Amino acid sequence: MGTGILEGKTGVVFGVANKRSIAWAIAKAWKEAGAKLIFNYQGERVKENVEELVSEFGTKVSVYPCDVSKDEEIAAFFDQVKGHTDQLDLLLHSVAFAPKAALEGDFLSTSRGAFSAALDISAYSLVALSRAAAPMMTSGGSIVAMSYLGSVKVVPHYNVMGVAKAALESSTRYLAYDLGGQKIRVNCISAGPVQTLAARGIAGFSAMMKHYEEHAPLKRSCETSELGATGVFLASDGAASITGQVLYVDGGYEIMGM
Repeated sequence: MGTGILEGKTGVVFGVANKRSIAWAIAKAWKEAGAKLIFNYQGERVKENVEELVSEFGTKVSVYPCDVSKDEEIAAFFDQVKGHTDQLDLLLHSVAFAPKAALEGDFLSTSRGAFSAALDISAYSLVALSRAAAPMMTSGGSIVAMSYLGSVKVVPHYNVMGVAKAALESSTRYLAYDLGGQKIRVNCISAGPVQTLAARGIAGFSAMMKHYEEHAPLKRSCETSELGATGVFLASDGAASITGQVLYVDGGYEIMGM
């Protein structure tokens, strides 16, 4: 993707935790392509990380608190955004959570509390953020969410997260329909396993990487830089007629039956 492809566009980025975050890879690619970005952080613990990362951009980049499970924080975040710009073009949703215990045993044991937390933070938040962003996307826009194959196939230990990602993917389709008239596109990138902080919390992660190297057509999963390039494509006019889709960036693993 050539530099400047997103020149003049402004975006909000949700979900950067550290330098290995997929959200950070996409944000960096958006920035390199010319976009102006505003970031959220969730909790003081992550604030310093995010501020330190965005300082790499040189120019003053705004970072505001937003816990996506609280409507009042979402409203406050977008009020802050309105202080910088009247118009938004891009939104990145790279937010997911399930209690650790729910990602260790079997799916059958998922508690009611773990189920509702996972669905609320990982899927409903896309609806809530899109609803807040859409009125600012006056010239159309691109909303990109992050998913994973565990939404449509059983990945042992992924459990309730798989169900939440299925809800996220379905939400992108319904949002794509609702927002299409405003020229707002909503898509998911389904990434193969990548060495992120979140991934390291999943039991058997290194075995999963080895499995991709053995079975994916490209004999590997994907790099965060490739996810960044896909993010730029989906944000650009090159994807102007793509909406409601799940794009697999996973070395082709998704096509395999055995």
